[in-house]
Amino acid sequence: MDERDWLAERFQAHRPRLRAVAYRMLGSLAEADDAVQGTWLRLSRAGPGEVRNLGGWLTTLVARECLDMLRARTARREEPLGPRLPDPVVSRPDGDDPEQQALLAEGVGLALLVVLDTLAPAERLAFVLHDMFAVPFEEIGPIVGRSAAAAKMLASRARRRVHGAAVPDADLARQREVVEAFFAAAREGDFAALVALLDPGAVARVDGAAGISVVRGAAAVAGQVLATGGFARFARMARPALVNGAAGVVITAGGRPFAVVGFTVRQGKIAEIDIIGDPARLRRLGLPAPGG
Repeated sequence: MDERDWLAERFQAHRPRLRAVAYRMLGSLAEADDAVQGTWLRLSRAGPGEVRNLGGWLTTLVARECLDMLRARTARREEPLGPRLPDPVVSRPDGDDPEQQALLAEGVGLALLVVLDTLAPAERLAFVLHDMFAVPFEEIGPIVGRSAAAAKMLASRARRRVHGAAVPDADLARQREVVEAFFAAAREGDFAALVALLDPGAVARVDGAAGISVVRGAAAVAGQVLATGGFARFARMARPALVNGAAGVVITAGGRPFAVVGFTVRQGKIAEIDIIGDPARLRRLGLPAPGG
């Protein structure tokens, strides 16, 4: 085995962690892969002799790549489409996918990613590296150009924001029961049943080709569900799936994915519904095959 092959083998061993860091930083699977690839290019140029703690060095490199991407994204906020929902990680209902289990280790629901998207780039980096991957502030500070104390303050500010993110119930079977009841109520046009299944502060986000729309409040969400009729119409085409480790569905039409719907069920009520229906994004997600 030559030096480059040896280095590539070492890098592959770290790839799952690097991709997990990048996904939490960026909320985009494609950009996370770009950040990991950029990290490999830096490593291959440096060579093994220049690196003592490979795991820590790679984490620092991928964090820098992600920080540059976040700052560039912030500078482009005037884009016509505006903000988008984070990419969901969609897997089979049994969750038997080692690669996606590694990507979602420590539990990263869509609700958390939505909140992370509201943070400033440096805040997001400090929170993700310290609170999710136990990177010391002494190592985080130089990445964001701050002292360790300042990096700690960044993470603390982020933590206060993240504290409000809805955390899904641990019982996946119970989550699925609530989601099935929601579809049943939609099919029956039962407004009262829908409201009863929703958290009073429920939020529904729809991210389509034209951008994102948001409806807040149990009554408003239930009214929107009945007004559009989408859940009732597509119930027959909804296949159970895990969306970021929580109960969700993939809706198919003509054998192709039409939408991904993620539900955040908290204390037995649906707190958040996230719907991605942009055809271009769905094509990039690598969704499980129908019946898979």
